[in-house]
Amino acid sequence: MYKVFLSVLCLSSLLIFPAAAETQVTEKPASQSQAKQSVAKSELVKINSATAAELSSLNGIGEAKATAIVEYRKAHGNFSSVEELTNVKGIGEKLVDKNRSQLSL
Repeated sequence: MYKVFLSVLCLSSLLIFPAAAETQVTEKPASQSQAKQSVAKSELVKINSATAAELSSLNGIGEAKATAIVEYRKAHGNFSSVEELTNVKGIGEKLVDKNRSQLSL
């Protein structure tokens, strides 16, 4: 009887702990994205002076697109308008419109 009890206890612990691990994994990305959104909403990003890390805080802009914006700015000089971002490869009008309220020169 004791062996059966230990077996049931071990098997039930295997069922409980993976569920707890999955819960923790799904909570971390949610909190990271919330932090990213709160930073992006509270501050304007100056596209003529922002670093790639600052640009990547915008919606739909990851590290690769942020780096492309910085490289474009280095090659062509400062942006004269927010719309000029569409000249950067991978940045379209929809992406600019989505972030327009968070962008400044």
